[in-house]
Order: sequence, then structure tokens, then C-alpha cells
Amino acid sequence: MQLRLDDEDRQVAFGECLGRALQGHGRVHLEGELGAGKTTLARGILRSHGYRGAVKSPTYTLVEPYELDGVRVHHFDLYRLGDPEELEFIGGRDLLAEDALCIIEWPGRGEGWLPTPDLVVRLRLAGAGREARLEAFSEHGHQVLARLARDPAVAGLADMDGETAS
Repeated sequence: MQLRLDDEDRQVAFGECLGRALQGHGRVHLEGELGAGKTTLARGILRSHGYRGAVKSPTYTLVEPYELDGVRVHHFDLYRLGDPEELEFIGGRDLLAEDALCIIEWPGRGEGWLPTPDLVVRLRLAGAGREARLEAFSEHGHQVLARLARDPAVAGLADMDGETAS
């Protein structure tokens, strides 16, 4: 699935759709260069579960936990991770093993240590907006893509290449 998100409001709105489609659990990797909108998308996912506060990337703490309407969310930012083994010291293995929703920015920094994601969202700059390409890597990920394809709110976002959820 590939979408064009013309502005920040659409990024947040799409994040909310994605959060609902995830149904409170799963591992989502957010990839993209600096400024591509990973944290903006994470803000939308958190809003889908009722969070209304500011969302900043946990760049220095590596993970920010949330308990929202009975859903545990762990928002990781691995940008400053020196070595993937550091995740062991913050309890990463336990956090990722829980039946929680894990949003992971800069997952490449944890390569070889992170489990396979359910879904990867690749963001890239496209003029004033962003392009988002989603790829499923598990049964849950495929179910998320199918729910997104049926979501009328997602249908309002421009589909760039005619692809649909598989």
C-alpha cells in the first residue's frame, strides 16, 4: 500500500487510521530520513488510543511507555542507539515480547536484535508532503493492511500507484 500524505494534518489522520487498524498490538517499524514524519505518524497512532498530549521522539531515553485505554504502547526511537545490545539494558526484550503496541523509529539501528515487525512504514519527503509505503511481514500485518484498505478515512488519501492492501 502506498499513499501520499499532503500535509501534517493528513499524516496525523493517517496515523489515527493506522492505530485503529492495529487494534492495540503489534510491532510497527517507522523508517525514513530525518524530518520524514516518523514522530508525526506516531502521534496519530497514539491519538487513536486517546492520547492528547505532546508527542516527542524519545531520542535520549530510547523508549517512552504509554498506558492508554487499556492499551500498552511503547514508542521507541533508536536514532542514538550506539549498539543494538543496549536494548537489553533497558528491558527491550521484555517490552517487545509483551502483548503491546510497539512503534519503533530508526529500526535499522537495532538490526539483528529486533524481532520481525508486523508492519513497516517507509516515509519519504515528497514536496511539502510525504509518501508512505506500507509493507506487511506477518499475518497481523496483512490484516492491518486489509483493514486500512476498507477504511473510508484512508480512501480519502490519494493512492499514488493504484496498489491496494495485499
